Amino acid sequence: METPVTPTLLAAGAPALPHTASNGQLLLAVLLSIGAIVLLITRFKLHPFLALTLGSGLLAAVAGAPFDKLLASFSTGFGATVASVGLLIGLGAMLGKLLADSGGANTIADTVLARTGPKLLPWAMALIAAVLGLPLFFEVGVVLLVPIVLLVARRGNAPLIGIGIPALAGLSVLHGLVPPHPGPLVAVDALHADLGVTLALGLLIAVPTLIVAGPLFGRVAQRWVGPLELPAETAPAETAPVEMEKRERTPKFGAVLATILLPVVLMLGKALADVVVDDPKATVQRTFDFIGSPLIALLAATLLGMLTLGRAAGFDKGRISETVGSALGPIAGIVFIVGAGGGFKQTLIDVGVGQAVSEWSGKWHVSALLLGWLIAVLIRLATGSATVATITAAGIVAPLAAEMSTSHAALLVLAIGAGSLFLSHVNDAGFWLVKEYFGMSVGQTLKSWSVMETVISVVAIALILPLSLII
Repeated sequence: METPVTPTLLAAGAPALPHTASNGQLLLAVLLSIGAIVLLITRFKLHPFLALTLGSGLLAAVAGAPFDKLLASFSTGFGATVASVGLLIGLGAMLGKLLADSGGANTIADTVLARTGPKLLPWAMALIAAVLGLPLFFEVGVVLLVPIVLLVARRGNAPLIGIGIPALAGLSVLHGLVPPHPGPLVAVDALHADLGVTLALGLLIAVPTLIVAGPLFGRVAQRWVGPLELPAETAPAETAPVEMEKRERTPKFGAVLATILLPVVLMLGKALADVVVDDPKATVQRTFDFIGSPLIALLAATLLGMLTLGRAAGFDKGRISETVGSALGPIAGIVFIVGAGGGFKQTLIDVGVGQAVSEWSGKWHVSALLLGWLIAVLIRLATGSATVATITAAGIVAPLAAEMSTSHAALLVLAIGAGSLFLSHVNDAGFWLVKEYFGMSVGQTLKSWSVMETVISVVAIALILPLSLII
């Protein structure tokens, strides 16, 4: 685990920056650059893409790296990250948009709720959120689920927090721990982890974490917050989803579920074939390696969704094309943030920060998993952004994954993802999104949503650390 940075750790084509700075100077460079990123995002409200770009420049300047080499290193990291992660984010957004606009999300919710009694409503909401959380970004999932939560609360005379927290937990757990969400994808790319193994272990950790932070904590949060009046409006006007027209035709439950789970099954199949066959030249393994690659798996699900979601809802070819095309605009900012994070990560590695972290963690015998979690927690608390926390933490601890086993590299991805969810508070846009949707005060949001996020983070790392001793 404690291996120094070598040229093999650098992105293809990235020039190694001269490593002449002492560990103390590198530590100062990291602290100043991260401090600058935090200040630019929180105090000056600068877009994270610009903040990460400027932070990379400050990092290299304090570390004593020449600026011509910095530009090449940053652009290489940016390009490599966008090439590997940007395509997947785009395909995931298309699939999520098809699911939302076709009414597939409502099909899942209606089917599950129709078979659920009043006592099982929190568990049903957690299940619905987890299924919908696989292809949907967190914010989109919240927008889709809030009307469902409010409707269920009204029909079943159920406490809003008691069923709202399980729904939010389902979305948040999947967002932080399970690819193909942007955070886990970035960490997988930075740490060169196996996506299929990460997905399998992520689901393994996500299930008990969701149970604890969702239905079980929901009971506690319900007592802490007390009864809430159901908001008259299901969503603020500026963030309300596109109004769903009533249709005679809606996607079937089985088809929707199969479409959502297809990329998961294909990627897990690849991971299983790699373990069982273990022969890169075998036709079976080569086939699974191809169809189970993230790009092919998500592409297949998106193409299938055009039929099982779009056509099933009565969309013509033009409407389907418009739907998938409109999914790309809103994610442009995410792609640029992720790309700038890749540039910052590459700069961290190339100036020698990774080597310094390796030496420090070896000297003090700090677990790489715990270190990645703690760094992500600190960045999350400071910036409020789970994505920025994941990108920065992954860049700092990337060299520690160089000689890790496949399973431990995947667990490091999950540890960073867990840390990135810790204690959402007033500097996180998600905090205000939840507050407004559920009509809570700041104090009530802190006692429910913020504590729930902390429970997810702590329970996940508490499961990850002992699991690392077994596998």
